[in-house]
Amino acid sequence: MYIRMKFIIVVVLCLFPFLQSSAQLRQKLLLDQEWEFRSDKDGNNLTWEKVTVPHTWNATDGLTPDYYRGTGEYRYHLNILPEMLKQRAFLRFEAVSQVADVFVNGIPVGNHKGSFNAFCFEITSSLKKGDNLIEVKVSNRLDNDIAPLSGDFTVFGGIYRPVSLLVLPKTCVTPLDYASSGVYIHQNKVDSKQAELSVVTKVNSSKAEKDLSVKTSVFNAKGQLVGNCITRKASGKDETVEFVNKLNIKQPVLWNGKKSPHLYRVFIEVMKGNTVVDTLSQYTGLRYYSVDAQKGFFLNGNPYKIKGVNRHQDRAGKGWAITNKEHNEDMELIKEIGANGIRLAHYPHSDFFYSLCDREGMLVWAEIPLIGKASPTPAFTENIKLQLTELIRQNFNHPSIFCWSLFNELCEGDVKKLIQELNEVAHKEDPGRLTVAAANVENRPENVITDIMAYNTYPGWYWAQPSTMKSSVAHWNRLVGNKGICVSEYGAGANIWHHQQDVQSAPKTDGIFHPEEWQAIVHEQNYRGISSSDFV
Repeated sequence: MYIRMKFIIVVVLCLFPFLQSSAQLRQKLLLDQEWEFRSDKDGNNLTWEKVTVPHTWNATDGLTPDYYRGTGEYRYHLNILPEMLKQRAFLRFEAVSQVADVFVNGIPVGNHKGSFNAFCFEITSSLKKGDNLIEVKVSNRLDNDIAPLSGDFTVFGGIYRPVSLLVLPKTCVTPLDYASSGVYIHQNKVDSKQAELSVVTKVNSSKAEKDLSVKTSVFNAKGQLVGNCITRKASGKDETVEFVNKLNIKQPVLWNGKKSPHLYRVFIEVMKGNTVVDTLSQYTGLRYYSVDAQKGFFLNGNPYKIKGVNRHQDRAGKGWAITNKEHNEDMELIKEIGANGIRLAHYPHSDFFYSLCDREGMLVWAEIPLIGKASPTPAFTENIKLQLTELIRQNFNHPSIFCWSLFNELCEGDVKKLIQELNEVAHKEDPGRLTVAAANVENRPENVITDIMAYNTYPGWYWAQPSTMKSSVAHWNRLVGNKGICVSEYGAGANIWHHQQDVQSAPKTDGIFHPEEWQAIVHEQNYRGISSSDFV
C-alpha cells in the first residue's frame, strides 16, 4: 500500500556565490493518515481499524475511573523512493503513552519509556525500496518504574502526538541527542547593551570527514543579519562532534513578555569544504530574569508579577490526542483572562504549545511528572532523570521557559536524595535557568532543595476562609527561609449550572453542589492576599 505523505522541505538559498547547496537538504514527512490500530483490551482482537495520528484508545472511556490501561498496536505502510535510500532516515515520535516498542520491517529499532517527551530512532539500515512496515506496540499500564505513579488525571494510551519521518543528509545536525534539535543556544550574559551567546551544534556523520565547519548566523525579526560565526573541525565515522560558535549581539531587542515577545532566528549551516550539506533554524528570545526575596520576579531588570494558570493537555472526546486547533483555543482563553504566565502541569507539553508561548510572550513553568510519590528502585530513578534530561534538551531554546519543576505534591517516603540528584541534573543540563517544585505538605526535607519553592494552597476550598491567603503565603515563605515563594495552585471548584447568591461558606469539596458565586469569592479574596504580598 502506498501512502500519501506531507512533505516539509527545507530550501536553502545561497547568500554567497562560492557556496554550493542542495534544494532539498532535509525533509520532514508527517505520518498522520492511514494508520491502523487494534486494542488488546479483549485479549483476542484481530480486527484492525483505520485511525489518524494523533490518536488515543481512551478518547471515550478516559473520563471514567476504570478506563483501559493496557496495550495496543499500531502499524503503518511507508513507501520509500530510491533516492531516499541515498540519505539517512529517522523516525521521530513527539510522544507515545507510555511505553513504545518500534519495529521497521520486523526489525526492532528502539524502545522508549515515558508518556510525554519526544524520542527518535535512526532506521536507515532497516529500510528498503518500496513498501516498508512500521509497527509500534504501546502500553499505558501502570508501571512502578515510570512516573507518574499518581495524579488526578487520566494517563491516556496511544500515539497521541505527531509522528514524522526525517530524511537527512549523511552528515547532519543530529536528531538523536535525546530527540532535541541538536542546537543549544546558551545565553551567557544578556542585558540591554549586548547579548553574549554560545551556540552549540551537534553534528553526526556516517563517515569520517576531514573538513567540516558550522556557520551560525543570527537574524532579527525583520530578517536582518545581526551576527555570525564559523567553526571548523574534523569528525570520525559515526562520531558526533560539538561545534561551539560564540556571538555578541549589540543592543539586542529583548524578549519582554507579552509587551514585546521579540524572537531571533538562529540559522545553522553545516558545510563540507565550501558545500552546504545541512541547514537548520531555531528561534529564541534574548532576556534575563531574577528573583528577589522581598520583591519577587524581575524580567529584564523590571518587576514582573507573574499572573497565570495551570494547563492540562486534554479535551473531552479527544483525550490527549489534541491538535494545533485545541492548543490555539487554550492560548486564546488564557490570554482572554489577562494571564502572563502558564504552569504546564504536571508533565512536558507539546513543542507547538511551548513555541506558542514564545510568540505570545507567556512565561512558562515546565515540569516533569513526579507527582505524589516515587518508587525507591534504581529503574525509577534512572527513568525520571531521563524524563528531566529529555525535557530540558528538547526545550532548551524556548525563551518563555524560566524554570524546570522537579515535583508536585510529594507526600510519601524519603525522596530527599532523589530530588537532590534531579536538582543536580537540571543545573548541569541548564545552568541558566532556575529549579522549582510545588509542595502541599509542610516541613518535608525536599522542600528546601530547589532554587525557588512553590506551594499549592487552597484557603476557602479545602480549609479555612479565603481571606487567610495572605497569612498562608507568609507562613509558607517563613518555612523556606524567607527567600520568596510562588503560589503554584489555588482556587475553588464550581459548576456553571450551580448558583447561590447568598452563599457564606464553602460547600463540601466532595459534594454535589458547587456554586460559581463561592468560587468568585475565593478567587477575589485569595488574589487580594497574593497581590499584596510582594515576595510572591
